[in-house]
Amino acid sequence: MARTGKLTSLVTDEDIKLSQRRSLSTETADKLRELILLEKLPPGMHIPERDLSEALGISRTPMREALRILEAEGLVDHTPTRRSRVANPSVEELSQSMKVLATLEALGGELACTHADEAQLEAISDLNRRMHEESGKASSIDFFKTDMDFHTSIIAASGNAALMDTHAKYNARLWRARFLSSRHMLGRATTLQQHQDITDSLLARNAENAAAAMRAHIETAIENLATQSDEQETSE
Repeated sequence: MARTGKLTSLVTDEDIKLSQRRSLSTETADKLRELILLEKLPPGMHIPERDLSEALGISRTPMREALRILEAEGLVDHTPTRRSRVANPSVEELSQSMKVLATLEALGGELACTHADEAQLEAISDLNRRMHEESGKASSIDFFKTDMDFHTSIIAASGNAALMDTHAKYNARLWRARFLSSRHMLGRATTLQQHQDITDSLLARNAENAAAAMRAHIETAIENLATQSDEQETSE
């Protein structure tokens, strides 16, 4: 598949490959989300809809539907002239949203201790084990996806539909911030230890400890985000 010249510096052939197993709009949204996480579509960049559509071998309709999905998640916004661009929230805006997420995840951990069945707890433990096994081996994006599976599995185990819905909305808009936090120099080691603390608390069905561990985990992500912002400003 030929790609347009404008995209050559942004993505590789592997970057734009679609699996065809899901709806085109959903699959396209997944690919764009990954490109945004990896900053191959960096914050503030106008999204070249036509070029991306041609590169992916799709029409403009599923591309526009994909962009609407990402806009609902907060990853994409529009200029005054209605051009799509990658959202570029401030560190303060991200921190405020992550404080809400910390409360949601703390509640999820607390409720999971009461409502999760043994199969759900085993699945969470397996994800934790997988992250330890993949550490240093998996790519940053694959490691991060397993990390997010760990968190969403805990929220699902809470058995609270309202919490699952609210968490999904906040988590989607914070994916890039959480990904950047996980790439921090000490982020991966800290993530593994905190995930172990969370898992141990869940398996022991200690609601208080699980809530505290979940909250501490997100608070660390907020600190990492602030540190990265300071380091970037210093380098500039």
